[in-house]
Amino acid sequence: MSAPAARRHRLATPRRARVRADPADGRPLAVEGREVDAVRESWLVEDRWWNGAPVRRRYWEVVTTCGRDLVVFHDLRGGGWFAQR
Repeated sequence: MSAPAARRHRLATPRRARVRADPADGRPLAVEGREVDAVRESWLVEDRWWNGAPVRRRYWEVVTTCGRDLVVFHDLRGGGWFAQR
């Protein structure tokens, strides 16, 4: 049985983000003009490989110098950076 539509939780639609990344390892150095103070974690998502729209993304959870916690990802197939929250 599925949850009623009003109670389902969906991830926020990704939106483009301005990210300055380290050319050596790809980690974000600044997001939307805010310097990154720490990287909490990074993970790779490879999904939908079985259909015509595969996804390959490197996610980063970072903390900016003003204390804001952000999740951004680099689209490894199509290029570009996006924010998830």
